[in-house]
Amino acid sequence: MIWDSVLATNSVLPHVNASLNLIACLLLCAGLWLIKRGRERAHKIAMLSCFGVSAAFLACYLAYHLQETSKPFPRDEYPQAAWAYYIVLFTHIPLAALVPILALVTITLGLRDRRAAHRKWAKITFPIWLYTSVTGVLIYLMLYVWFVPKVP
Repeated sequence: MIWDSVLATNSVLPHVNASLNLIACLLLCAGLWLIKRGRERAHKIAMLSCFGVSAAFLACYLAYHLQETSKPFPRDEYPQAAWAYYIVLFTHIPLAALVPILALVTITLGLRDRRAAHRKWAKITFPIWLYTSVTGVLIYLMLYVWFVPKVP
């Protein structure tokens, strides 16, 4: 069963991290939807909530990697899937490192009511933040659900 492989890890943090990434993704989409409808206050709440969720993710991610090494992808068992996994992973990592900086700048501009600059930064920040949130969930699914090592 799928949940056997999900629960087989030694730590709950990968599951928490994937959940936080999914919540961030939903909040990002809600924030975009809200601002497109002119609901600025709701947009602000959604985006600040997203930043908080992303900060919680970062704390959990660092806590996990301070106590455990990264889980390797079982590339010998799934060689074709390994190509997709590594492409996703190697695009995700550098972009994810940029997100905190981009988000802080974009949020600061919005809070200071510098709308033109905020919009310019948001056009860069939003797709990168969304991509890293979605690919974070994909990486989790590839490691813990879809391509688990086969038990002999």
